[in-house]
Amino acid sequence: KKEKVLVGFREKKSGFITNMSRCEVLHPSLGDNLEVLAEAIEKLSIKSQVPQLEVAVAENNTVLILRHLEPLTTKDEQILLDCANELDITFYTQSGGADTVKPLDQPVVLTYSHPDHDIVMEFLPTDFTQVNFKLNQKMINLALDMLELNDEDEVIDLFCGLGNFTLPIAKYAKHVVGIEGDLGLIERAKYNAEKNAITNADFYKADLFKEVEGTEWFRGKTYNKALIDPARSGAIEIVELLPKLGVERLVYVSCNPATLARDTAKLIELGYKLDTAGVMDMFPQTAHVESIALFTK
Repeated sequence: KKEKVLVGFREKKSGFITNMSRCEVLHPSLGDNLEVLAEAIEKLSIKSQVPQLEVAVAENNTVLILRHLEPLTTKDEQILLDCANELDITFYTQSGGADTVKPLDQPVVLTYSHPDHDIVMEFLPTDFTQVNFKLNQKMINLALDMLELNDEDEVIDLFCGLGNFTLPIAKYAKHVVGIEGDLGLIERAKYNAEKNAITNADFYKADLFKEVEGTEWFRGKTYNKALIDPARSGAIEIVELLPKLGVERLVYVSCNPATLARDTAKLIELGYKLDTAGVMDMFPQTAHVESIALFTK
């Protein structure tokens, strides 16, 4: 069994791989074709040196990043290109860190859209995006409804990433500022703003878990509305600073109910009121949900 290529997921708390013939939570271009993918990898001269595959799904393409610990031969590359053509996907390769990710053939432009707001977002295969585009569109609309935006609003979007919320907010507010710790994502957010002719959005790189009160976007600035979409660890550090920014209306998007509950307690302690909250099945057939909550002051 060890000599056979297994394509699947790592078992919980284990390094073992559970072999799978199909996967319902993967995009059909891959989820329905795991056996074809396994057969292609089985043919590689370095098949034992492929520890991981990473999937990036766009509305217009599916990218598979193949991590390899030894160089691919010309024959290996052709095997992967043939597989890509059969499955209508694009292979990228990764020989080391994130900076070694490159297209096997021609690079592709990955996009997803906010059709209700006439916005198209471009992203790289290694960028973080919401995996469920249809539900993401509904989540954006719900967040906008909760914010009750008007053309006098100054809004701050914390942990903004590519600008997934920031750019739709900009369509209805006076001005919006997006803050994110990943410089690459900030660069893509600025690019997407320019590409979509959005001129009232500014983006800043900042580590929101460190001292930020002296930064350009914080010092002497006020924002009457805010959106927070942190990682699973939550946003307790920045939540404590929201009153200093003058935030009166806050939408909190969370992928971890436990840290949302913790941060909710802090917000209430700071004088905010939990107006409404709900969950979205962003990750069907898994135990994970996306939560969204509205706080007012």
